[in-house]
Amino acid sequence: MTIAPDNAQQGASHIYRAMRDLVQSIDDTIPGKFEITKEGIVHDMMSPIGPHELTVLRLRKRLEKVMPEEIVAHTGEPDVETESEGIMRRPDVMVIAEADMEIEGTFDPRTIHAAVEVVSRSNPDNDWVTKMRDYPLMGIPVYAIFDPRTGTGTVLTDIHATPDGPRYATRKDFVYSEDVTIADWTISTGNLPLYRE
Repeated sequence: MTIAPDNAQQGASHIYRAMRDLVQSIDDTIPGKFEITKEGIVHDMMSPIGPHELTVLRLRKRLEKVMPEEIVAHTGEPDVETESEGIMRRPDVMVIAEADMEIEGTFDPRTIHAAVEVVSRSNPDNDWVTKMRDYPLMGIPVYAIFDPRTGTGTVLTDIHATPDGPRYATRKDFVYSEDVTIADWTISTGNLPLYRE
């Protein structure tokens, strides 16, 4: 039996909405962070690890120090969602205009100036592989990764079309202690903590 593309899309949309409802119903009852990717639900069991949370805090404060007052480095909810792609993510830091936060429901990824992730010790591929694929699909123009395992990171920009879908064309790697530019703002990466073995 052949399924017409619009029926296939309806089926995929139905499955996505069911996953989203499940994530929203268990999000406050089970520790960790739940997100939806093309493969399904991702559960990052991150218990609040000091170096991860301290990195998020320092990055948020450094960004907000150099950005205009109407732009914020937001941490927390709500999620960023592209229902048509079946993706719902919650970046560690979202650079967004305060006015674009005055909504009900999830954030529109087209309003996000940059997504910043601090690599989880328990699931690094979520940041280095699946989010590197998902964020350009969602249209997030800048994706910055900070990796406390190695004291390195990268900033990805310039979304372009590829046979596998939209991908970032430009990658600028850095080591902790260098200045890094995220969207239009440059911050220091000095004094960011590392994970201990």
